[in-house]
Amino acid sequence: MRVLIAGVGNIFLEDDGFGPEVVRALQHENLPSGARLVDYGIRGVHLAYDLLESWDALVLIDALPVTGVPGKLAIIEVDPESEGPRGGFDAHSMHPSSVFASLQALGGTLPRTFVVGAHAKSIGDGIGLSAEMRDSVGQAASAVMALVRSIDVDCDATTLRPEV
Repeated sequence: MRVLIAGVGNIFLEDDGFGPEVVRALQHENLPSGARLVDYGIRGVHLAYDLLESWDALVLIDALPVTGVPGKLAIIEVDPESEGPRGGFDAHSMHPSSVFASLQALGGTLPRTFVVGAHAKSIGDGIGLSAEMRDSVGQAASAVMALVRSIDVDCDATTLRPEV
């Protein structure tokens, strides 16, 4: 089983740096064989190119929109029909739909994909997470570990029960 665990986000935009912070927490974990952990930051084109390799699953760690309860964790399986690739190649965007579109433009296909995220409180200029997002980093790291250990490409998403 090959799983790419990708932290994304801009550390210079407050809570948008959530993905890189969770990756930092995961660097001390014993990842399962076949799992690769990468902090992509804002390098969406690099993520798209790495997804051209053969992966069984992608776990994307990212800040979720400011519209929810700050710091509230969510695990979402991406539905390729509604959230999948749209548009063309975009070398300058880290938004997941742009990464997925770039992957498609490069001739790749999206593996089974999950997003582990927490709702941001603020994404204004500044370095450092809000207290709510900082409090969610450990929970997100635990959720990623549980998810990666439970991923089975033949199982239905409803059978996944990561501990949060």
